[in-house]
Amino acid sequence: IIIVFTLVAGTAFIMWMGELITQRGIGNGMSLIIFANIMAGLPSALISSVKTSSTGAVITLITVLVMIAIIPVIVYIERGQRRIPVQYAKRVVGRRIMGGQSTYLPIKVNTAGVVPIIFASALLYLPAQLAVFFPNVGWIQFVANALASGWVNWVLSVLLIVFFAYFYTSMVFNPDETADQLRKAGGFIPGVRPGNATAEYIKSVLDHITLPGALFMAVLAVVPSILFSITGNTLMQSFGGTSVLIMVGVAMDTISQLESQLKMHNYEGFFK
Repeated sequence: IIIVFTLVAGTAFIMWMGELITQRGIGNGMSLIIFANIMAGLPSALISSVKTSSTGAVITLITVLVMIAIIPVIVYIERGQRRIPVQYAKRVVGRRIMGGQSTYLPIKVNTAGVVPIIFASALLYLPAQLAVFFPNVGWIQFVANALASGWVNWVLSVLLIVFFAYFYTSMVFNPDETADQLRKAGGFIPGVRPGNATAEYIKSVLDHITLPGALFMAVLAVVPSILFSITGNTLMQSFGGTSVLIMVGVAMDTISQLESQLKMHNYEGFFK
């Protein structure tokens, strides 16, 4: 009872703190708290990784260099988008001619972010949590151990991450609603009929562009686990691709928020 009460109270307090940061700060309160939590554990993880073995310092250095090298790739994928051209027809409103301009509909490569990794991890580690309550049931322990680590965990992680990437993308992006809004605003995609044909075209583009982002997230989540099973270096387990993805994503969102805040006061922006 005390543990449940503590977890609930702590979660509510953290959510309240996150909302305060969002309202009175630069936004992304919960993300900044998660970012701070990951960064706070970095020094101890580095020290523990160096003390792991005689080659711990070399492996740690290589891991840090790989993490630094992969940051531009994460930025490239996170900022990557498919721009669907949209043309607006000219309309006569009173004595003025409205519309007629060309723009584009941006679709991000990684629309789901890190949510698929979180969902997949939670689902895979659920049997391990259930196994704690049934220590004498052999088949539950076997399933929990198989899903917690090893090649079964790696294969299922890739499949679940891809599945949840498509699932979450379909939840946050509705092609039918987007096509309907374009039709009402007098916009159309060149070469595509308005209405259902536009919705099908957007859905096809979304399905094709989600797969690279999902596979990229799956590689970031699975490869550090494979390397940890080979080398035994704790830094790869503590600061895998998921942690780097979260840190880079939060840093980019924070920079964007700072950019927008500075542009409200002057037009020079954060970067010149």
